[in-house]
Amino acid sequence: MTPLSSGALRELLADLPGWTVDADHRAITRRFVFGDFAQAFGFMAQMALVSEKLNHHPEWFNAYNRVDVTLTTHDVGGLSERDIAWASRADSAFAAVVPQGA
Repeated sequence: MTPLSSGALRELLADLPGWTVDADHRAITRRFVFGDFAQAFGFMAQMALVSEKLNHHPEWFNAYNRVDVTLTTHDVGGLSERDIAWASRADSAFAAVVPQGA
């Protein structure tokens, strides 16, 4: 596994508009806001299963209806394709619960 180049990261993030790259390009972050705590917790439970399947685990924080996620690949000291795969799956899971524009 190797870290993503800046160019590759830019291309891959074009399909993940809700994600922000940190200043040193070693992590991406996103805040997911749900209708209530049950939706937020359900999202986390679903993504916990995805995390196990991908063998890639986020740094995340939950407060009521909000889930803040930070992704990085510690093994490569930055971002990898695993982060992008997890982010994509999270976006899909979120869209299934909270329709866009809601």
